[in-house]
Amino acid sequence: MNAPVWHGVHVATALPFNDDLSVDYDGYAEHVRFLAEGGCDGVCPNGSLGEYQTLTAEERARVVRTAIEAAPDGFHVMPGVAAYGAAEARRWAEQAAEAGAGSVLLLPPNAYRADRQAVVGHYREVAKAGLPVVAYNNPLDTKVDLTPDLLAELHQEGLIVAVKEFTGDVRRAYELAELAPGLDLLIGSDDVLLELGIAGAVGWIAGYPNMIPRSTVELYRLATSGDLDKALPIYRDLHPLLRWDSKTEFVQSIKLSMDLAGRKGGVCRPPRTALPSELAARITHDTRQVLAKGYR
Repeated sequence: MNAPVWHGVHVATALPFNDDLSVDYDGYAEHVRFLAEGGCDGVCPNGSLGEYQTLTAEERARVVRTAIEAAPDGFHVMPGVAAYGAAEARRWAEQAAEAGAGSVLLLPPNAYRADRQAVVGHYREVAKAGLPVVAYNNPLDTKVDLTPDLLAELHQEGLIVAVKEFTGDVRRAYELAELAPGLDLLIGSDDVLLELGIAGAVGWIAGYPNMIPRSTVELYRLATSGDLDKALPIYRDLHPLLRWDSKTEFVQSIKLSMDLAGRKGGVCRPPRTALPSELAARITHDTRQVLAKGYR
């Protein structure tokens, strides 16, 4: 039996821009193919790492179509469909379905600190689009916490199939398994990959595979299969980079590491700015250390 399309390693793809800050669609298509060749299972376009908040509606829709057209057979596309309004998020989910996506990734309402009733209503509306919905729990940015009991309620109603867990609190994995045993846990931040892999995660929506897909996919497979003797040394080597995925500067950090690895990371659109020189030097050092050890 084939695994559900939201299982495995889905890369939250960085989006390349041209010198004039227009979207480099050809470069993005090439990057999707590179990740497929690197052993990843799929991509998540239009996430925070893809700077979706800075895209026009036309650009955002074209990014999804570009990913799907570039994806080889069996390589899945899970677009982010976050929006301030539930109706708009539903429209993005419908656009993803029309383009051929297999699932979508959805933040809770993030225009304000939504209460429980508003959160449930938001997911009800987007579920009407008909695609499997993966909830994205990132209370650090949205100020809305999808607690284990709330996720259990959403799952029991049939509104979500999985959760991308970004709180960094690995204890939640066990409470989720008790309250919602049928809800799939996806690793949401790179720097708790090993801990959530041990705790039963069946997927990873990942940042640093943008730079080194083969090594990070290998680490995920080892962590989720319980081969800790092999996983732990790799995790220790990569952790100086993986921790940047949960920092404020995660987009610039991952793009810089991509540049150093010979990939096109490039610039970000405003309001993101270039990294301060001290921070860039630290990430450069950590990246070169990882590359010098042969990770790719």
